[in-house]
Parts: sequence; C-alpha cells; structure tokens
Amino acid sequence: MVRQAKAQRMLTHDQVWGALDRLAARAGLSPSGLAKRAGLDPTTFNRSKRVTADGRERWPSTESIAKALAAAESSIETFVKLIGDDAGDRRCVPLLAFAQAGATGSFDESGFPSGKGWAEIALPAAEDGHTFALEISGDALQPAYRDGDVILVSPGTPVRNGDRVVVKTRDGEVTVATLKRRTAKALELQPLDAAQAGRTMAAGDIAWIARIAWASQ
Repeated sequence: MVRQAKAQRMLTHDQVWGALDRLAARAGLSPSGLAKRAGLDPTTFNRSKRVTADGRERWPSTESIAKALAAAESSIETFVKLIGDDAGDRRCVPLLAFAQAGATGSFDESGFPSGKGWAEIALPAAEDGHTFALEISGDALQPAYRDGDVILVSPGTPVRNGDRVVVKTRDGEVTVATLKRRTAKALELQPLDAAQAGRTMAAGDIAWIARIAWASQ
C-alpha cells in the first residue's frame, strides 16, 4: 500500500502581506500610516513595494514586522492569527491621501473615487458600495483627527445635521467639518476646532458632500 504524503501548508507572500494589512486596519491605520508609526519609511508597506520591477515577490523583513507589531501594540501570536484570518467583517475600500483629495480627476461628478493614485485598505464593512477612505496627514484637522488617522467616507449615506462630513467645492477645495444646517441655497458648517467661526457655503459652489461613517481613533 502506497502512503500519500500530506501536502504541507506553505506560508505565502499574500498571506504575510494580508496579515500586515489587517494589523494596520486593527490599529485604525493605513499600511503607510502603520509604517510611519513604526518609525519606518512611509512606503515600506505600500503595495508597490511588494513586487520588484522585474516581477519578483518582495517579502517584509522580520525587523519591519517586529516594529509594526510594537507600533500596533500587538504580539507575534496575534500576527500569526492574522496570517490565517480572513477579512471577516472588513472589506477593502479605495484609499487616498487627504492632501490629494482636491486634485483634479480623483473623484467623478458624484463624488465617487476615480482616476489614479488610489490604493486599498481593509476597514469595517459598510452598506454603501461606494465607500472610500482618506488618510489624514499633518495636524490641520486636530484635535478631531491626527496625522496617520483614516476616515471612512460614505457618499451613499444620507447626511443629517450634526454629522461630520467631507465637502468638496467645484473649485477643488476639500473641507472636513460638522454639518450644522443644509438648505436648498446653502450649507452651514462648523469647523472641527470649536474655537473657529462657522462657515456658510453657497449650494451652487458645492461639487459633493458625503458623511464620515467611521474614523480611527
């Protein structure tokens, strides 16, 4: 009788990188946000760095994984579980740096992601199939959001007074604020910094407005 050898389960390139993506998501960060918090080059965990120019798979170093775990306050045991874990109640959504959100071509006329420059991040699932994420850079949105935080934006969710929203004007300005009041003629916004004065924007100047459905803290 011939005994068949058991097929060994091999650790794959996609599993390791997927675990790093999920580790970042658990910490409420994008892969680049996790790299920055770990003291690494912000591009260390970017998708463009996972394959060389000639198509060979590039694996993260044990040192970079160790630093990422420390930054996310997680253990190697947690990382091992993430290797075999699936996305669960998370899914990949388009991700763009907030500083690039005003660039021409980043969104279509409905406020949905379009064009180049978008990456992906695993974040809590949302009913809106057009959900996208923006990664905050700098301190312009403090105290509400810090450098490296990620906000999940839901264009398909109804916007109500009191919601935090992202507003893009027809001339390309992108604003994050709290919606105080919306009429057929204008938007009344309250800056995230309560010390700042409110702002009114003419409805005709607005390209789109979308509710912030979730944010890392």
